[in-house]
Amino acid sequence: MRSLVACALALLAAACAEREPTVIDGSSAESFERTVAEARREIPDADRLVFDRAIRTVGGRRHAADPETLARVTFDGMTAEQVVAAQKGRER
Repeated sequence: MRSLVACALALLAAACAEREPTVIDGSSAESFERTVAEARREIPDADRLVFDRAIRTVGGRRHAADPETLARVTFDGMTAEQVVAAQKGRER
């Protein structure tokens, strides 16, 4: 019985362990949209406005014929926290 309780506690601890942050995948439009949504849910509400602004205004940073592709290339491999930090650095 003790081993069952110990096993249950170990599983609970593993479930509560901090997850790795979602990395934005720019390999396709579908992957990008899915991972951007997942990454956005991982940051505080106050940072979500900055994150949204970064994702939405990437086309204004360079003259690009296709801002959606530019966003996928720009944010590929980044976490939401990295996107927010980069945007805050541009806004200073």
